[in-house]
Amino acid sequence: MNNVEKYARGYFMPPKTSLNWTQKEYITEAPVWCSVDLRDGNQALIVPMNLEEKLEYFQLLVDIGFKEIEVGFPAASETEFAFLRTLIEQQLIPDDVTIQVLTQSREHIIRKTFESLKGAKKAVVHLYNSTSVAQREQVFRKSKQEIIDIAVNGAKLLQQCAEETEGNFQFQYSPESFTGTEIEFALEICNRVLEVWQPTADNPVIINLPATVSMSMPHVYASQIEYMSEHLKFREHVILSLHPHNDRGTGVADAELGMLAGAQRVEGTLFGNGERTGNVDIVTLALNMYSHGVDPKLNFENIPKIISVYERLTKMRVSERHPYGGELVFTAFSGSHQDAIAKGMKWREEQQPQHWSVPYLLIDPKDIGREYEGDIIRINSQSGKGGIGYVLQLKYGLDLPAKMRESFGYFVKNVSDRQQKELMPDEIYDIFVREYVNISAPVEFVKYRSAEQDDFHTIVTIRTGDEVKEIEGAGNGRLDAISHALQDGLGVEYSDLIYSEHALETGSKSQAVSYIGITAPDGTRYWGCGIDVDIMTSSVKALFSAVNQLMHKA
Repeated sequence: MNNVEKYARGYFMPPKTSLNWTQKEYITEAPVWCSVDLRDGNQALIVPMNLEEKLEYFQLLVDIGFKEIEVGFPAASETEFAFLRTLIEQQLIPDDVTIQVLTQSREHIIRKTFESLKGAKKAVVHLYNSTSVAQREQVFRKSKQEIIDIAVNGAKLLQQCAEETEGNFQFQYSPESFTGTEIEFALEICNRVLEVWQPTADNPVIINLPATVSMSMPHVYASQIEYMSEHLKFREHVILSLHPHNDRGTGVADAELGMLAGAQRVEGTLFGNGERTGNVDIVTLALNMYSHGVDPKLNFENIPKIISVYERLTKMRVSERHPYGGELVFTAFSGSHQDAIAKGMKWREEQQPQHWSVPYLLIDPKDIGREYEGDIIRINSQSGKGGIGYVLQLKYGLDLPAKMRESFGYFVKNVSDRQQKELMPDEIYDIFVREYVNISAPVEFVKYRSAEQDDFHTIVTIRTGDEVKEIEGAGNGRLDAISHALQDGLGVEYSDLIYSEHALETGSKSQAVSYIGITAPDGTRYWGCGIDVDIMTSSVKALFSAVNQLMHKA
């Protein structure tokens, strides 16, 4: 990379330090959100949405809770114009929602824009012209004064057209490419527009400061915003707005620091759709606030449904690693992560259900419509015993003893490694049942009964191949007696019997689950599981399963 010398920093710091925003810890309230999905996002699609698709997308934005929605550039095409007229004439705009339209500071475009707005209950007319050094010198080849004249003349024409057009209008001005504009010049041109519009408490004006191209680190953008906020005229009647793009991958950071620096409003899109690398992602911004306990005033309780509609209408895809919305963002494959999450979920349930502090999970996936069993822990060759045990417990109600979890965990990891794939919960369950539950070969349990002389002297009926026979044993309990019968009658050796049990609910029928571990003479531990409606029978089946494991592998 030998061409680095040709890149000059094209942004401008404020003439004096503006760093008060650094003293603020977090954003304390939601901004005014303005979705630009239907204009900035739509124009960036390979195939822009048609009228029917735009109407459906508009309803999605309304359902999410947006109160300001930029619906297009109506002077740009007939589809844009027809969409706006449809919204107005068919009264599809809720009373609490304000539409916004974009117009360049050119007379014929401004007049066409107001023609499209006739009869609007309330609309923001968004005027813009480019102000950066690069745009002035290379594209328009105009002086600063000529650029100011374009903005001022456009502002005056907006006033005139608003007076001549049926409807209720609010004005917004953007010095496009603000981030590449000298800050003193950006301030001058914004103040000149404000002098034309004379904002009041009843009729505030929006000044939008876009990172049309993100050019600096986020703290520079925040300092620029703070300087503008402190020096704009009519500041108490100005709504300071941001429109960050994501060229440097810092769109969310730009917006967050810009809000700390005084911005009251944010324009962006769902999942960051937009020109080049896209706009700021409102889903991420809003849920970042949510993770700090701040209500974002937008409803993302069903992220999967929103993604489904978004992907179908835009033909775009939400990446698997996209913050909050991505398929894998709540998923842990790593064994240590899985173990920590499983323990954290259990601790929260027992100790602190009113607060969320689960390791590795910033927010509760259920709050945005994600499911624990399908999202949080998924199993591959990197997974650990905790995660594998967690899947069995959460989805199938099987609470394996810790040592059995470890043994089964290694077994499942090896299966995943050999097959070179992720294992789904039903595959893990099938493996567990096949390898551990009610194993009947080489020795099948048939029944047991107590001998006449002693309840703990037990006779066990077994089947080996085609042969059925009885074996006997005595012990300090029925299970111990059956264990001795197996050792004496089959000639197997083991010790250190480990036992646990719990109830298992399957529909309306309760069953008992028992787990037994035994240790062979060489120190190898073998495990078995028994499931039956009778707790004692499930224990015996678990013992037979463990013994069959030992006999099979001996």
